[in-house]
Amino acid sequence: MYVQPTLLASAVLSALASMSAVAQTTSSPLQEIVVTASPFAADENTQILTPAKVLAGDELRNKLGNSLGDTLSQELGVSASSFGAGASRPIIRGLEGPRVMILQNGMAVSDVSTVSNDHAVATEAATARQIEILRGPAALLYGSGAIGGLVNVVNDRIPTMLLPKPTGQVEARYGTVDGEKNTSFMVDGAAGSIGLHLDGNYRDTDNYKIPGSAKLNDPASANGRLPNSFTHETSIGAGGSYIADWGHLGASVSTLDDHYGIPTAEKSFIDLHQTRYDIDSLVKAPFAGFESFKFKLGYTDYSHIEKQQDGTPNTIFSNRAVQTRWELAHQPVAGWRGSFGVQTDQSNYSALSATDGSAALTPATKSTSLAGFLVEERNFGPVLASAGVRMESVKRRPQGLLDRDFNLFSWSAGGLWTFMPGYGMGATYSIAQRAPTVEELYSNGAHESTSTFDIGDGNLQKETSHNIELTLQKTEGLVRWKANLFQNKVKNFIFGRTNGQVDESGAADPDGEFTQRFWAQGDATIHGAEAEVSYNLGGEGFSVRGFADTSRGKLDNQGNLPLQPATRYGVDLGYRQAAWASGVKVLRAQTQDRLASFETTPTPSYTQVDANVSYTQRYNAVKVTWFALLKNALNQDIRLSTSVLKDTVPQPGRNLILGVRTQF
Repeated sequence: MYVQPTLLASAVLSALASMSAVAQTTSSPLQEIVVTASPFAADENTQILTPAKVLAGDELRNKLGNSLGDTLSQELGVSASSFGAGASRPIIRGLEGPRVMILQNGMAVSDVSTVSNDHAVATEAATARQIEILRGPAALLYGSGAIGGLVNVVNDRIPTMLLPKPTGQVEARYGTVDGEKNTSFMVDGAAGSIGLHLDGNYRDTDNYKIPGSAKLNDPASANGRLPNSFTHETSIGAGGSYIADWGHLGASVSTLDDHYGIPTAEKSFIDLHQTRYDIDSLVKAPFAGFESFKFKLGYTDYSHIEKQQDGTPNTIFSNRAVQTRWELAHQPVAGWRGSFGVQTDQSNYSALSATDGSAALTPATKSTSLAGFLVEERNFGPVLASAGVRMESVKRRPQGLLDRDFNLFSWSAGGLWTFMPGYGMGATYSIAQRAPTVEELYSNGAHESTSTFDIGDGNLQKETSHNIELTLQKTEGLVRWKANLFQNKVKNFIFGRTNGQVDESGAADPDGEFTQRFWAQGDATIHGAEAEVSYNLGGEGFSVRGFADTSRGKLDNQGNLPLQPATRYGVDLGYRQAAWASGVKVLRAQTQDRLASFETTPTPSYTQVDANVSYTQRYNAVKVTWFALLKNALNQDIRLSTSVLKDTVPQPGRNLILGVRTQF
């Protein structure tokens, strides 16, 4: 298991100095994990442009949740939007929605989860080999939507190497808090020069148990279980590729069906379906002066229907998208190595009435983008320097409304100075631009699932983010640590502002069913820090990790940004010996009372205690792991300040998960 070690606080350095000096002579058995979304496919500790964290192996399996946001919500700098069990999207350093890009194998997921917090992310963590979190502007490679960072779910559906024998994994688990029944599998093999892959997942949960009342400080509200918090999800994917000395050429197809409840008073639910096709190719040394040529193509056909409690359909959301990436990596030139390429995106998005096909929330809109990017890296003695630039043209073409065009320019430069073996100091400065999304520009209608009446602004300007980040780290020895400081100043920051109650037509009504939400702009500043320190992570015997993160966002002269994450700190304790592995994690989240002008209630503090234990047996080439996970052991009433439903939808209560995993 690999966990990125970083610094808890600068004060800890002096206390651990003597232990650290001794530990440098002992190498820790931590496995290097390559960050595939990195421009240079390097390990976590050498990322300059995009500080990275990778979840893989046992660590990923222990943290799996019902959604991508739930799975990643306790990572440094990462929280979750949390709209019940079915829909939860990662929030990175206080930035959410279209500012955090979700990728699958380096290509956009192309769902509609950026539109609203009740929309699920259309990718499955249970069948992933690893999940990469890049905290910081990754806009240079993947687009303007990554101003806050990105998450890349890697499932290896298109094989890139031939295996001498079939390998795979099958896992089954049961959870007590919601009656979870979850089975997943992944199988890889080869037939001659053809690599093959197959994966699938099935998850079924009931309404989950809650420690007290659903509504904060209201004993009369629902208790015992959270109404309409069920989930039913199935996915399956298959791929193959021709693999030779020159490279590979492959394709994959996958489907995802997701049926989940929306835990609001309306008790609506969502039926989601996605079919996805991907092509991936690599040609080694395509011609003189170049190391490789990569081409990727992805086509996504996504739709979901929001339905009333009785099954009557309200709104049909649809997105059909095609993305291509062409990338050439050149041989070193004057010491610089890097790659350049072109990316294209085309999508047809709509949110139409299920009754008559009219634009219930957002008109049918065609969006296109064309981008070129260049990223370079060079060693100057002990200093590793990186620089890059991206230019992008984005066009929005809605039916019956004003067309908009945006020209975006982003760049970044940084360096990592290894001033002693195993010790590094880094700095990065970047400017990243983002075009307003379709919903921010053109929304105009009632959204049943969120009980909001959304109003876009067709005159919104592009966002421009100025980000600076400083890093100090120790990456060798039994004791390792890392600390990050960051500040992000955003011009024309786009945010949703609520403005009282309205009826279904949008007219003001104090007793109206919907809250009016309109998109506005203002300059904003987000700053914060993240830190970890660890001892013996991944090794036999005792291990410990301390961690903390905090971020604050403000609109200049307009108060706090809405839905800001709480300051958190905690400790992980672990013990590993032969076939046994165990751990306990304690996370403390402080009261979040830094409210936007239109927010009314602070989010209470909480302490979350999780534990795990596993026992592994081997039968020839087969490894069987029996495991038990205990989440929210104290049965705390946990509410997330980053959730729009924080006052009415608590997190699940105590949950004991029992399972078995077989690897061959």
